[in-house]
Amino acid sequence: MSESGQSWRREFKAHPAEACQVRQWVRARLERLDAQQVAHELFVAVMTTGTEAVEMTLSTAGPRVRIASAGSVELALRHCYGAGFYIVDGLSAQSGVNTDGHGLWALLSARDET
Repeated sequence: MSESGQSWRREFKAHPAEACQVRQWVRARLERLDAQQVAHELFVAVMTTGTEAVEMTLSTAGPRVRIASAGSVELALRHCYGAGFYIVDGLSAQSGVNTDGHGLWALLSARDET
């Protein structure tokens, strides 16, 4: 049985003021506070590479949410493992670098209600 889901994609200017817009965009689509924080951290990491724009993608499949952030500049090691990495790592089930090295992603699983 396949799981139904939705996907959204939006490009943001790579500017610190846009971080608030990223959180609002995520909040309008998902009610999960952890998704807003993870999206923010991924956006900031890619923004600091010097790219002009950051493309954010949200995808849902059943209880899972995948958040991706990508730019036009390859990520340096410091962009992948900065302070925000610990937040993303703590809130996500999995995370990593896109295969082209220009972005980051995180997978949020179902919340533990116990």
